[in-house]
Amino acid sequence: MKIEVGKSVMEVNNEIAQAVRDDLTQHGIIGLNLMASPGAGKTSFIEATHRAAPDIPLVVIEGDVATDIDTVRLRGQGVETFQINTAGGCHLLAKMIADALPQMNLTGARLLIIENVGNLICPGAYDLGEGIKLVLPSVAEGHDKPHKYPSLFQKADAIVLNKMDLTDAVGFDMDYFVGGVRNVNPDSPIIPISCKTMEGVDVWIKWLRDRLG
Repeated sequence: MKIEVGKSVMEVNNEIAQAVRDDLTQHGIIGLNLMASPGAGKTSFIEATHRAAPDIPLVVIEGDVATDIDTVRLRGQGVETFQINTAGGCHLLAKMIADALPQMNLTGARLLIIENVGNLICPGAYDLGEGIKLVLPSVAEGHDKPHKYPSLFQKADAIVLNKMDLTDAVGFDMDYFVGGVRNVNPDSPIIPISCKTMEGVDVWIKWLRDRLG
């Protein structure tokens, strides 16, 4: 039996992702793929970004397995937010983003933050049409994450280390963490922050502004 194999799922995804990227560029928007574990503080990070830089017009796509809890939270702060539920899927796909954009008000926006499903494995493999890949670990998860999940950290344009206010309480080893990142990613910045105290958020915002131009 001969089985004809068409385009791979990844190839189709990448084609759609490029179309998304082109669409965002035409709108003057940069996409940011926010990847992190469950509980790392992804939504809090979006809130902190919006709070620290209200002059950067921001829209959000929220990816979750279920519920619209985070979308309701962000809409309550006046952030244009679109909900995608994957019904069990462990990551977003470019087609999901392509389908979402026509349903959003992108007028005047400069930044689209795509909060991917909480996962340190699958999201890094799929291009969503973003211009920035950002990994958001937190000190509460432990200092071994870059060693255990090197692929995600390798692809990151920036690593924003959240929950710095808990460093002492959880015994976080910064040198070990940084060493793990640098083994796979020598160049991308590591930006320590706390969304609770806003420590370091100004450094993150400066980096973001430089990328937005």
